Amino acid sequence: MLSYTYKSHNKFELTDKPKPELLSSRDAIVRVTMSSICSSDLHIKHGSVPRAVPGITVGHEMVGIVESVGSDVTKVKPGDRVTVNVETFCGECFFCKKGYVNNCTDKNGGWALGCRIDGGQTEFVRVPYADMGLNKIPDSVSDEQALFVGDVLATGFWATRISEITEDDTVLIIGAGPTGICTLLCTMLKNPKRIIVCEKDKNRIDFVKSNYPEVLVCEPESCKEFVLENSDHGGADVVLEVAGAEDTFRLAWECARPNAVVTVVALYDKAQTLPLPDMYGKNLIFKTGGVDGCDCDEILSLIAEGKIDTTPLITHRFALKDIEKAYDIFENKLDGVIKIAIVNE
Repeated sequence: MLSYTYKSHNKFELTDKPKPELLSSRDAIVRVTMSSICSSDLHIKHGSVPRAVPGITVGHEMVGIVESVGSDVTKVKPGDRVTVNVETFCGECFFCKKGYVNNCTDKNGGWALGCRIDGGQTEFVRVPYADMGLNKIPDSVSDEQALFVGDVLATGFWATRISEITEDDTVLIIGAGPTGICTLLCTMLKNPKRIIVCEKDKNRIDFVKSNYPEVLVCEPESCKEFVLENSDHGGADVVLEVAGAEDTFRLAWECARPNAVVTVVALYDKAQTLPLPDMYGKNLIFKTGGVDGCDCDEILSLIAEGKIDTTPLITHRFALKDIEKAYDIFENKLDGVIKIAIVNE
């Protein structure tokens, strides 16, 4: 079967691999019907994910149809349409029971698919702990509607949940990439007083203005002044930092009012500095996000109810055999790309 494979530093290659088999009674084999490319895949390609294992099939955003299940799998059955969670988690350890599945203590826990074991940019994938990692897609929800549930949408949902947003708040979201837009959609569910999105890319600015006209938009150079002019208490009540650029962490806490919540959703290529003397007296609460994808059933219900729609993010579609062209467009941000759907024919 065709599989897009991490060969070595800066090298992915379309290869042929055997169809996976069940290795545990808690596994499932899923026939991948659609997958997507994530910036985390590029982090693997460029050596920013030391845990990534050369030879694995990349890809952790996918949906498909259950092909077979192990004897201890009870939640899904062959023929079910499912989303696949980027996180592998046992459901039984201390952290899983608290909902912090990103911190599962199982030896296979955490980001495994498409990083340490074969992922979803292929035709079939083995999913460990299938009862935890698979969620049935409602009949009324299409593959495209469900495509981001297990990763970027779960990330935005979790980040929004831990940020304690109220209807009186001014919320600043820094970054309008795919995860930023998913965070925006989940923030809108909280119905805050106003939402400000800070973004520098013209195409992404136009995308936000076109699709979410009620959202205020500013650029990084004027962000602090804009937030001051459009907030009630000297800054944003909640800041969600989703950009992960060189200066956006500092921008996040500088734009926050005293006693605000600053949630860091982004990944950084370099260590960030917390200059405590500069922020003395602001009494900020910092939280870090992550893909604690324990809300996928709820997210799928919200999609079915028409309350979340990520399909506008899909700007390009390619067959698996053409995935190298898709990567070129995604990595080099060509042709106004936001997200790409890889469709298995």
